[in-house]
Amino acid sequence: MKPIRLIPVVALAAGCTFASQAALAYSAGDAFVRGGVAQSDVRSDNGEVLGQDVDISTARGFTFGAGYLFTDNIGIELNSSEKFEHDVALGGADLGTIDRMPVNLLVNYYPLGGFDSRVQPYVGAGLNYTRFSGEPEGIDARRSYGAVGQVGIDLAITDNFMLNGFANYADVDARLSSDGDAIGTAKVDPMTIGGGVTFRF
Repeated sequence: MKPIRLIPVVALAAGCTFASQAALAYSAGDAFVRGGVAQSDVRSDNGEVLGQDVDISTARGFTFGAGYLFTDNIGIELNSSEKFEHDVALGGADLGTIDRMPVNLLVNYYPLGGFDSRVQPYVGAGLNYTRFSGEPEGIDARRSYGAVGQVGIDLAITDNFMLNGFANYADVDARLSSDGDAIGTAKVDPMTIGGGVTFRF
């Protein structure tokens, strides 16, 4: 092939490569859904009930969420999970289990939004709502509202499919009662670390 004929071929290839890379960048108007699995570790000191220490175990479960970018760098995300089932002990004696279902509404910042990069990190902050159910017999755990923060990263495999990793921390305290009388507070404050996939459209 003559050199003069190589010029448009190279230009076309470079243009396609640039277009492909540009499509990998987050940009205003993008929407996405996420799914994966996570482990949720609670704080070491879970508070006291009736003068005895409460112990709450680690739990694992499936996570999911969806989001939208208003600008290249700023977006909103709503995420949750299946119920995390924690073992509960009081004063060293097993009480049973309790289910915790978190719902997080966050504003995310994407520092590389708009840039041609397969790696797209993000940080977010917002509000956590946690609903408890399946408490040990005779105990009622009140729902919790608190702050939540997260960090994460998406690694683009194609224009629309990405691998995802994240960690979030939420302020979660459950006021406990029995027969309508307050008996203490369970301090959960979970650190949740997980991975999965992101599909952008």
